[in-house]
Amino acid sequence: MKKSRSEALFKKAKSYFPGGVNSPVRAFRSVGGTPLFIERGKGANIWDADGNKYLDFCCSWGPLILGHANPKVVKAIKDTVGKGSSFGAPTELENKLAELILSNNKFIEKIRFVSSGTEAVMSAIRLARGYTKRNKILKFEGCYHGHSDSLLVKAGSGLVTFGNTSSAGVPEAFVNETIVVSLNNKEAVKEAFTKFKNEIACIIIEPIPANNGLLLQDKSYLQFLRDICTENKTLLIFDEVISGFRIGFTGAAGYYNIKPDIITYGKIIGGGLPVGAYGASAKIMSNISPEGDVYQAGTLSGNPVAMAAGIAQLKECLKKGFYEKLEKKTKSFIEAANPKSSILNPKFFSIGSIFWLAFTDKEKIQSAEEIDPNSMQHFRKLYHELLEKGIYLGPSGYEVGFVSEAHSEKDLKKAAKVVVNSLK
Repeated sequence: MKKSRSEALFKKAKSYFPGGVNSPVRAFRSVGGTPLFIERGKGANIWDADGNKYLDFCCSWGPLILGHANPKVVKAIKDTVGKGSSFGAPTELENKLAELILSNNKFIEKIRFVSSGTEAVMSAIRLARGYTKRNKILKFEGCYHGHSDSLLVKAGSGLVTFGNTSSAGVPEAFVNETIVVSLNNKEAVKEAFTKFKNEIACIIIEPIPANNGLLLQDKSYLQFLRDICTENKTLLIFDEVISGFRIGFTGAAGYYNIKPDIITYGKIIGGGLPVGAYGASAKIMSNISPEGDVYQAGTLSGNPVAMAAGIAQLKECLKKGFYEKLEKKTKSFIEAANPKSSILNPKFFSIGSIFWLAFTDKEKIQSAEEIDPNSMQHFRKLYHELLEKGIYLGPSGYEVGFVSEAHSEKDLKKAAKVVVNSLK
């Protein structure tokens, strides 16, 4: 596999950007080696700057549910950008995308578009605080919600503690308003509400945690969170930036049939362009400016090109059997990719079209503490073996993989054989 062009580009990039990248995981620190500079993508494949071709299971970290350069999405982008790329004013496309989402999602009544998942979550947290007139939030170790200050917090040392900052530059005052507990631990949540009664504005969770492995929660646990929030007049936020429109049009809320108070979205609703959104009941959303006193704004919010791409993509997702076919393909792939017996104990976990490979003897992994950090050395070796054989995953053993509509049965059968042989 040729790498000289990517290596040269990375060397130059390091003189422009911190670490040579504009988002940390791209630097390949988790797997070692030089990051690939991608030149183009089509369908289920990508090509790097050296001309190497890969079957892509990263899919830009999830949003490309139709694959790369889908003709309908590309046409929508071209038709729209030819009329202007941004106006900082309302366009009909915002109405159309909102109607498409809201008319097919019983869990929200109004929505606000923003430009990223981080921005959506940050805004949802502010909305929860403004609505409840409380300051503290409760989050879970193993769930990632973007890089806003209140959420860059990892677990403290006790069952229920204020967290510790996981980034320099986050003031202690912000950390002191964030309570962090382990996933799948009801007692910790109960203790938090006892200790901080009438102080917690919201619980925020990835209902399908997919940023630190695929830590699938039982429906009973998510229902417990719904119930305890209702009892304490605390808002429940589902961060569905990854799971929304990925495992079904109504995401995890629909999959589990649990109604949170606020839902955040991203990824898929932009068709590969930068976008995010948050939605809730009309009553809760009425607190957002200019209707209410919770301020949030953005010049590029509802960007017409992103709206057009999102409309084109979501219309495809609404076609009969779309999600069922994706799930079937994913299950067939991971079943065929598992070598069944190996001293490394490779195990695939999946939901919908999301999958994760872990090296573990556990039948379930539901919290960050259950992931063996030493197992990442196996992923590191596997990653480069797969790259050499034309399979591209996200460059970290903690990241999940995605199957898109563009992945053919032939693609997946071939990839499964490569994975089995590489594991062996």
